Amino acid sequence: MATILIVEDEPELVRVLRSYLENAGYTVLTASRGDTGLAAYESRKPDLVLLDLNLPGMDGLDVARHIRRKDNTPIIMLTARVEETDELIGLELGADDYIPKPFSPRVVIARVRALLRRTETSGPAARMLRFGELEIDQDGHTVSRAGQMLDLTPTEFNLLAAFAGQPGRVFSRLQLLEASQGTAYEGYERTIDAHIKNLRAKLEPDPKKPRYIETVFGVGYRFNKDA
Repeated sequence: MATILIVEDEPELVRVLRSYLENAGYTVLTASRGDTGLAAYESRKPDLVLLDLNLPGMDGLDVARHIRRKDNTPIIMLTARVEETDELIGLELGADDYIPKPFSPRVVIARVRALLRRTETSGPAARMLRFGELEIDQDGHTVSRAGQMLDLTPTEFNLLAAFAGQPGRVFSRLQLLEASQGTAYEGYERTIDAHIKNLRAKLEPDPKKPRYIETVFGVGYRFNKDA
């Protein structure tokens, strides 16, 4: 089973999350500081990180930034902060999901399962989507443009796969949230905008004039297959 790293400084919350995750069959690592959490990540290479924002030693946003410089390990941020700017900063740094405190441990387990399920590959036979110089390997979870590999997070890849699977279709933010997260939570729709911004920065030759992912004002977004 997958290994989950919890970086959280509330001992009781860590105890509860650890119990639920281990009962679900996961191997659990824990750290109570940002700096020791980053060290644990680098030495153990977990499959997913549950990361608090308010941490001693190193802020959770800095931990996420360091992780994203190295690879695309799925990150779920946990926080008691209520400011929307904190949420958006975390998502713009590459977090895949965001759960505000207080929360039910069962919700965390469900989100962990959904995120890990989306990052799994389904076999060696690749299903390729090609749009001009853009190639999307749905089984290998890789994307290249003009032969150059793009470094997408799991959420960014799932968004692109949803778009490219139905080019020309207009997706609402709630539909994209369900496509990328496996579930849709009202009130979280605007987090999609941060993921779209990140995806465009990596995908588009000129993110300020997007060719592939078009905004449909007042509705949502769509993929332009003729880009």
